[in-house]
Amino acid sequence: MNRAALVVGLSLLLAGAVRAEQAADPILAENTLAKLTLADYEAELSRLPVALRADFATDAKRITALLNKLLTAKTLAAQARKAGIERDPVVQRRLVLEADRVLASLEVQRIEEAAGVEFDGKASQFMTKARELYLVDRAKYRTGEQVTASHILFDTKSRSADSALAAAREARAKLLAGADFSTLAKELSDDPSAKSNGGHLDWFSAEQMDPAFAGTAFLLKNVGDISEPVRSSFGYHLIRLEGRRPGAQKTFDQVKDQIMADLRKRYIDEQRELKINAIRNDPDMKVNQSALDALVQHVDPELFNPITPPPAK
Repeated sequence: MNRAALVVGLSLLLAGAVRAEQAADPILAENTLAKLTLADYEAELSRLPVALRADFATDAKRITALLNKLLTAKTLAAQARKAGIERDPVVQRRLVLEADRVLASLEVQRIEEAAGVEFDGKASQFMTKARELYLVDRAKYRTGEQVTASHILFDTKSRSADSALAAAREARAKLLAGADFSTLAKELSDDPSAKSNGGHLDWFSAEQMDPAFAGTAFLLKNVGDISEPVRSSFGYHLIRLEGRRPGAQKTFDQVKDQIMADLRKRYIDEQRELKINAIRNDPDMKVNQSALDALVQHVDPELFNPITPPPAK
């Protein structure tokens, strides 16, 4: 094979390799200075928790925003290289530190994933621990008393407090005279959901509601009782009690997944801290104390004393 044929052959081989590389890692966007490829996008996406990546990819606007951000960053970096910024020794040291931070983060992630696998391999042992925790602190897994109620809201955003209170009192008089609560709620309530549910609220505990609202709802004695107007952070409410049920003890089967999830997180946290503390407390660590002391700049406190003006003559 002559030299010309060899050059042509090598050129064709190189062109084929480039095409193969582009097929494996297609360019998503580019400008005169930078190219953004699929591998770049996937590398950036890997920074998200695995559980969030699938949802991220369902939103075209979110993907576009990320790609714009990445291409802008790559273009600015290309401009920086063109200007020679990366040749500055301080910049070079910062680049090394940034790489160290990325690797440190990935190592922590590796430690956590390994701890999770280790926990899962000992699941039966931890299930025994979960049962012990449940038996020791059963009260923690008890639901409080709950009520269900209906309400009519007269908000204090679109009207004055006095006007809202007057409207609530007028509506209560209609209810006591026999008006249907659901119909009146659909007609008068400033809670948008009342149009479809007639003001009905599903079962709730006192902790789930505005304190003033919950305090009044739980004081109502009998199903059908209607409260006086009560002011919450949303406005004035009329509340009708629809039902009440006492607190109940949850069974272990009902809470075991929650307890195991807590134990798993605690185990992962402990394993991560063990690794990090081993580094911080390394007996072979050497500290140049004199060099550290030299980093502290001591300021003369006299420099901060206020200047006393001379006495007036």
